[in-house]
Amino acid sequence: MKPKVIAIIPAGGSGRRMQSPNPKQYLFMNGKPVLVHTLLRLQKSSLIDEILLVVPEGDLFFVRESIAKPYRLTKIQNIIAGGKERQDSVRNGLAEIGDQCDVVVVHDGVRPFVTEEMLSRVIGAALQFGAAVAGVPVTDTVKEVPGDGYISRTLNRETLWLAQTPQAFQRRILQKAYRKAAEDDFHGTDDASLVEHLGTPVKMIRGDYRNIKITTPDDLVLAEAFLREDEGERFLSSSCPEY
Repeated sequence: MKPKVIAIIPAGGSGRRMQSPNPKQYLFMNGKPVLVHTLLRLQKSSLIDEILLVVPEGDLFFVRESIAKPYRLTKIQNIIAGGKERQDSVRNGLAEIGDQCDVVVVHDGVRPFVTEEMLSRVIGAALQFGAAVAGVPVTDTVKEVPGDGYISRTLNRETLWLAQTPQAFQRRILQKAYRKAAEDDFHGTDDASLVEHLGTPVKMIRGDYRNIKITTPDDLVLAEAFLREDEGERFLSSSCPEY
């Protein structure tokens, strides 16, 4: 029997680092908002059963009428008001999930290059190990620099990974981690850090260097280049004769 998988999509970012008056998730990329590109990937996935979209409270009507309806995002079961921080927003989404759910996938609304293969690996690992995170090995030399601006040490990059989303968890583990974080007033930088705080091991799964989070103008330029590359590959595959 196929496990039930619900995706929580926090999409409450601002345009501050994007240097835009509009929130980054609503900026257009190749004719569609960044958030729509992400949601369409999940809409088409055979692994995702339902989507809970978490947005700023003032955006609820806009997202319902300008995102969910026009793009026929039928897997969106609810559009929920987020909180002050990302952790608060995911908690609000988690509160909407009942006992029928087996795995919760948390994925950033501004990571539009999530793939079916990536989802499959992370969900499969969550079912097997309890908690899993997509990530990629660090390729650059990493320096630790304290407040005085001088390098204190060079870290061993062989053991360092950059965490991405999707992150997937057995529902009970993630709910327990969020309860523990609230009790301890613990604030993590991602959902995996809350599960780590709980004392539960988290499996790192190979993600993709193209699975970027769009937060700056340079990210948007790179993402549009990826889309042009993908469209070129689709054009070539559809136009080449079969022998």
